[in-house]
Amino acid sequence: MSLNQTPSSERIHISFFGKINAGKSSLLNALTNQDLCVVSDVRGTTTDPVQKTMELLPLGPVVLIDTPGVDDDGELGALRVEKTKQILRKTDVAVFVVDATTGTDEVDLEWLDKLRKQGIPTILVWNKMDMVSVKPALDTDVAQVCVSVYERTGVEELLQRIVELAGKKNETQKMIGDLIKPMDVVVLVVPIDESAPKGRLILPQQMAVREILDAGGIALVVKDTEYSRIYEELQRKPDMVITDSQVFKKVNDATPRDVALTSFSILMARKKGFLKMAVEGVQTLDTLQDGDLVLIAEGCTHHRQCGDIGSVKLPKWISEYTGKELQFCFCSGTDYPIDVSGYKLVIHCGGCMLNENEMKHRRMQTHRQTVPFTNYGIAIAYMNCILDRSLQALQDV
Repeated sequence: MSLNQTPSSERIHISFFGKINAGKSSLLNALTNQDLCVVSDVRGTTTDPVQKTMELLPLGPVVLIDTPGVDDDGELGALRVEKTKQILRKTDVAVFVVDATTGTDEVDLEWLDKLRKQGIPTILVWNKMDMVSVKPALDTDVAQVCVSVYERTGVEELLQRIVELAGKKNETQKMIGDLIKPMDVVVLVVPIDESAPKGRLILPQQMAVREILDAGGIALVVKDTEYSRIYEELQRKPDMVITDSQVFKKVNDATPRDVALTSFSILMARKKGFLKMAVEGVQTLDTLQDGDLVLIAEGCTHHRQCGDIGSVKLPKWISEYTGKELQFCFCSGTDYPIDVSGYKLVIHCGGCMLNENEMKHRRMQTHRQTVPFTNYGIAIAYMNCILDRSLQALQDV
């Protein structure tokens, strides 16, 4: 991903829900003036959620998600509906499509209630209006729009309603941009080893560089193997050093105490809104006992390598720190378990590939089951006794 692309996790997620053949895919195509989704008269053409990233003017960068019918039946149908329910976790605006020729039934009302309970801004779209003579309506507070994809009526009104609900996406907490001043020098320490992606920086590193530049700062990117030498050659002391968590101790030892130091992972916890929760949760490491279950969760689905931090390095460091015989479980991508009550601790990655809603869902789901929740960088800093130092650079802790 290039530095000038908006990552999916930072885009507004607009999801289209509704029963089979309500016209979700046709409506999405009409809204974007593109053939993004396959459309046919065959029942259940869309069998899995389909995501498309694009610029939807005047809104800006978005992710449009077409979902299977919420009334899909049978064994496979039930699995598809479960996949659709997972989409709720990341949805910023829901477009619920109803076939105006049949009206609403219990399934529609159940899903509209589900959207309401989850606090997802929703638009109810009465589709296929060219086939009815009476304008339908539902006694609800949800915004309602009448549309005919065939006659291209109501599409612009729907777009306007989406823009009104999504608005300009609320300015989320910055990763680092609000912590520095123009001309501040920030050194970014980036390991390039067997687990580093070929030919690019990982997303948190890209985001940090962009925020530093946007704030008028100076970003100096170095490898961990060259950090000590380059630091000694700097003509002025850096205002902050940000390191990859897996070389935290090494960089800490080489950085004078009067220089602010933190990690990409800790900054991601700040950006995603769970820094305080993660700092409180990490103390559970001191109470773990033999046989306790620890869940290590990642938001992305990269191929695991021999030096993988989540599945190899982190379990090793935790076992050495606690001195206990622990059981580690792993999940990645969208496969975050619904029931986490059996775990003594959940350690999540920075969540750079997950949007704000998805990360909020995961941490609140974990909190409701009274399971402590932290992340990679905070756990690593804590085990190396440098968490307090890592937090001093952050103004909101």
